[in-house]
Amino acid sequence: MRSDAVTKGMQQAPHRSLFNALGLTEEEMNRPLVGIVSSYNEIVPGHMNLDKIVQAVKMGVSMAGGTPIMFPAIAVCDGIAMGHVGMKYSLVTRDLIADSTEAMAMAHQFDALVMVPNCDKNVPGLLMAAARLNVPTVFVSGGPMLAGHVKGEKRSLSSMFEAVGSYAAGTMSEEDVKEFENKVCPTCGSCSGMYTANSMNCLTEVLGMGLQGNGTIPAVYSERIKLAKKAGMKVMEMLKKNIRPRDIMTEDAFMNALTVDMALGCSTNSMLHLPAIAHEAGVRLDMELANEVSARTPNLCHLAPAGPTYMEDLNEAGGVYAVMNELSKKNLLRLDCITVTGKTTGENIEKCWNRNPEVIRPIENPYSETGGLAILKGNLAPDTGVVKRSAVVPEMLVHEGPARVFDCEEDAIEAIKGGKIVAGDVVVIRYEGPKGGPGMREMLNPTSAIAGMGLGSSVALITDGRFSGASRGASIGHVSPEAAVGGPIALVEEGDIIRINIPENKLDVDISEEEMAARRAKWQPRKPKITTGYLARYASMVTSGNRGAILEIQK
Repeated sequence: MRSDAVTKGMQQAPHRSLFNALGLTEEEMNRPLVGIVSSYNEIVPGHMNLDKIVQAVKMGVSMAGGTPIMFPAIAVCDGIAMGHVGMKYSLVTRDLIADSTEAMAMAHQFDALVMVPNCDKNVPGLLMAAARLNVPTVFVSGGPMLAGHVKGEKRSLSSMFEAVGSYAAGTMSEEDVKEFENKVCPTCGSCSGMYTANSMNCLTEVLGMGLQGNGTIPAVYSERIKLAKKAGMKVMEMLKKNIRPRDIMTEDAFMNALTVDMALGCSTNSMLHLPAIAHEAGVRLDMELANEVSARTPNLCHLAPAGPTYMEDLNEAGGVYAVMNELSKKNLLRLDCITVTGKTTGENIEKCWNRNPEVIRPIENPYSETGGLAILKGNLAPDTGVVKRSAVVPEMLVHEGPARVFDCEEDAIEAIKGGKIVAGDVVVIRYEGPKGGPGMREMLNPTSAIAGMGLGSSVALITDGRFSGASRGASIGHVSPEAAVGGPIALVEEGDIIRINIPENKLDVDISEEEMAARRAKWQPRKPKITTGYLARYASMVTSGNRGAILEIQK
């Protein structure tokens, strides 16, 4: 046992004295030490219930013969951080979470871990830590929020942001906005659509690191408490069988995750997080594979914001395993991957049937024959850009229009709400990438403003930043190389014609190679926006969006 380094032998007497100070008994010190990594805090709605989840996990570990010991992980609420400097601190926490969890687990020599995350960067950050540490680990999230109800319809956070845009357009009253404000987020949990948090919690099931229901059982259901107890018991079983994260998170498992991602229509942020997690697991996940996977994977779900169904509906329809079962009918999954259950993927999903074909389309009748995400390339994105194809209206799948260029999010929002953006325009927001932001802010405010102003079916948005899972429309993010390193997006000028062809995976600006070269010769790097603190260190180490914005020592 790893914990022998702190609990066994005469040399460890000082260590045991400190465990005595914690109130641990000799019996507890003689059992495996299981770290419970809790993202509980009182500022993130998705995390306010994690104290209950942690207590249930601890009970499960104890029942199975382990000694559970909790330590914390930080979390940022993307919704609260949205639209101001706080969003620069969202993506960057993924690496802080991974690093701090590594530090705590190694310093205290835990034998196994149970990760209790929920929201956007917690899940990938802790999956990165799990791959890096490679000790037996199970995930159990806090679960999704129930959908709100406004004027007889189910609603979620994306509706709230769009309501602000509608108010700016004069099509919604202040009283209506207030009703949305009070009703769209009715419970604790990760926001109720297929946004980033729920996308990553669902993909944790697919990767094999979470138990069935991890991504879909609502936060307020007692079934979530039972799941947490099972996770605590299951990690002890993994410890006995010596099943570790790198045994589970293999290349095949990541290919399964990409496949289910396409079927579910997950957040574009999954295209940042999956490569970063794979990198920690020693697997190279080239994002251009996504189009190959998409070409053979039907899109089976249109969860909010792409459609009118929510996480609670997906749960009732059979959850992630039911989606996987549908995909297995056409041999689209690798079924022999080992998982935290101790069984293979195929064994896990064998009897998990689709209980609602309106929520999970049968594979014979998909929303589309291709997946929910697309990777675009062209002279505007030589390395790649990404779009949530399933959330784009048909008339915007192919679009051509003049560039309206902004060097930060705030200027774009002012122009959109000020009525300066018109049908046909292509809004370009640059210098918001991993280095340029720094921190690669989400652009939910401008995409919601476009939708709220009634321009969702006629205006596109392109950025080297990224999008919230709540964004919809022709929103193309992660454009790489980013503007801060001289990518072509930095060379676009007002009025340039931009051509978008999502079915053909193309993104181009209509200027000649000679003109592009001339502009490049004149381009000068900009001074960093932030020169002190964590963001400055992050900017000096972060790679591009197409590589998952992983950190590397720059040589």
